[in-house]
Amino acid sequence: MRHRNTTKTLGRSKSAREAVLRDLATSIVVYEKIKTTEVKAKTVCPIVEKLITKAKAGDLTARRQLLSYFATEQPVNKLMEVLGPRYKSRNGGYTRIVKIGPRLGDGAPVVQIELV
Repeated sequence: MRHRNTTKTLGRSKSAREAVLRDLATSIVVYEKIKTTEVKAKTVCPIVEKLITKAKAGDLTARRQLLSYFATEQPVNKLMEVLGPRYKSRNGGYTRIVKIGPRLGDGAPVVQIELV
């Protein structure tokens, strides 16, 4: 029983869920906006916020922590060189979720998650 457990499982095992969220976070950082389902967007939003907050520090420790999360260096470089300085004066609220409508195949609510 999962009484009072607030983690959205997304119908996947823990390792598969972590992989999906890591890939979504990578796409958001690299492309700055993506279309996905509402549940996935609400689940990945706090992850992206924490990654940007780490990148704002701009030191070697932050870079190594980001490298341990991502599979490649491309999102880490973008976070440290572009997004960190961009949001230096902003205290959170780096993402925005805009509802698009239902998906044609299964009617799942689709949203666009983008960096502000």
